[in-house]
Amino acid sequence: MEHRKEVVITEVCPRDGFQVLPMMVPTEEKIEIINRILACGFKQVEVTSFVHPKAVPQMSDADEVLQKITRPEGVVLRALVPNLRGLERAILARVDKAKLMLSATDSHSLNNANARTLEAMQGFDQIAKRAERTAIKLGGSISVAFGCPYEGIVPIGRHIEICKRYEQLGITDISLADTTGMANPESIKRISRSLREYFPSFHFSLHLHNTRGMAFANAVSGLNEGIVDFDSSLAGLGGCPYAPNASGNIATEDLVHGFEEMGIKTNLDLDKIIEIAKVLQSRYPNQSDSFLLKAGKSSDLHMAPTGQKKLGE
Repeated sequence: MEHRKEVVITEVCPRDGFQVLPMMVPTEEKIEIINRILACGFKQVEVTSFVHPKAVPQMSDADEVLQKITRPEGVVLRALVPNLRGLERAILARVDKAKLMLSATDSHSLNNANARTLEAMQGFDQIAKRAERTAIKLGGSISVAFGCPYEGIVPIGRHIEICKRYEQLGITDISLADTTGMANPESIKRISRSLREYFPSFHFSLHLHNTRGMAFANAVSGLNEGIVDFDSSLAGLGGCPYAPNASGNIATEDLVHGFEEMGIKTNLDLDKIIEIAKVLQSRYPNQSDSFLLKAGKSSDLHMAPTGQKKLGE
């Protein structure tokens, strides 16, 4: 399939990147980073999640963060919501889009939501009905979509079953998440193609983690299958707190640089993104993982060496 010439990248560092940091990020620091992110040209930013403070203490200031950040016109502010209470908080905080949390497998779901997958989806009915009476948009997600650390490969029939239930709720915007970095280009191709053929009216996006160094190859595979929306996190921060050995999302600077080098527009300011990523790397060096912060852009040329002699002369 021919490459699309333009993609949309959603920055998720303020939620996915910060949620697993071992130290608390001060609220004012979050606001500072988010405001700088919003100046980079992103059309959508995942700002926070409205989970219970005891479950994810890092997100306990979600309401305050959304109250104090700037709100550029035309930028969608997205937040994760686990239940009806979370949606109510998101509505009060004037979130534009709420993303539902769901695991593809029962094992991961029991760790993540304390319920099996289809049991967890039963609570979505109330959320969907409440959202219908507001301006907020709902999106769905399927975590460990390309492999579960407890159950292995997820059958395509499981994805179809989940998507059918989302469709019954009127939710057709679905994020496919490689939560533990078990995907490869072929599995991305197989699942993406199957779901796009089975649900042609759905809008699928990819949420990729770089646990095994496959994330950019997986992004290109998804692009080949017609997926044009991708999540990423500055400096490669992030990881699922309910998955063993999980590492961060693909670094935003790596994803933007890779696509732009291929002639695919992201409409983002890469230099501004790198500046923010460097700040995050300096503050959280043990949690960052970015090729671009190590090697620089391909266009960053160096002075040619002089005065060297060949060995053996």
